[in-house]
Amino acid sequence: MVKLNNEVLEQRLHIIALQTSDASEIETAQSELHAKLKKRWLMIAGEGTVFLVLLISGFLQTRKTFKKEAELGLRQKNFLLSITHELKSPIASAKLQLETLLKRDLPKEKQNEIIHNALADTERLNALVENVLIAVRLEDNSFRLLKQVSNFSELVESEMNKLATLFQQQKQHHLSLSIEKGIEFEADRFAFISILTNLYENAIKYSPNVPQITCILKKCEHKILLQIADEGSGVSEAEKQLIFDKFYRIGNEETRKNKGTGLGLYIVKKLVLAHQGTIEVKKNSPKGSIFEIVLIT
Repeated sequence: MVKLNNEVLEQRLHIIALQTSDASEIETAQSELHAKLKKRWLMIAGEGTVFLVLLISGFLQTRKTFKKEAELGLRQKNFLLSITHELKSPIASAKLQLETLLKRDLPKEKQNEIIHNALADTERLNALVENVLIAVRLEDNSFRLLKQVSNFSELVESEMNKLATLFQQQKQHHLSLSIEKGIEFEADRFAFISILTNLYENAIKYSPNVPQITCILKKCEHKILLQIADEGSGVSEAEKQLIFDKFYRIGNEETRKNKGTGLGLYIVKKLVLAHQGTIEVKKNSPKGSIFEIVLIT
């Protein structure tokens, strides 16, 4: 193209030289032709730059989309692997407990202990199924909150004590409550039970042996502050937002010590947002994490 434009310019200059012998006219014509050629090259360069920018942008966007889809695919694969384990474990455990009752003549106290353990396994299984169902309903926007004004302090205190008893079978731990009395809030009771359950399970799962779980509920002017703190390894800055993504879990299913589905914190954030609240994870001193929910009254 450069050679072609130069040949066209030379031909035009030759034609002008044949048409006139006035040196000044030839010089003026040459200047005008050079200016036009320069303008044309600037236009071509500009269009080429725009095309190149669009091409690079398209490539980067395609690469970003492909990477995102690949990551989601990996998370879904991990989810299928983990949920298979999570479903089979309580079923196998409950089955073993019931078979023990059928095959052995045990003292009443031992029978009650086995029945209690089997019930705990069914509760674990029920909670898992509920999480999956809630996640599906949140995904297709079919989940509807049934809000009503209630004593929020009593709800949090009652459910946290129930969870402490339930998860005591899974791991020995201590629960510390600091609940301000008489706080009222318009909330969906079922949704907040799910929020508390998932945060409590998360705290137990990622904490060391015999951890301290702390729950704080207080009201500051027109805001309600709910904190659940653990003594685990904490969450890195890079993962503080990622942990609320659906199926996101640290590590992979083959090497990860703590099992799970990657739905718990996703459900928590969705339900908190549905109550026009916010949730963030903070560092717990000297170790662990604090999940802080802020609600507007």
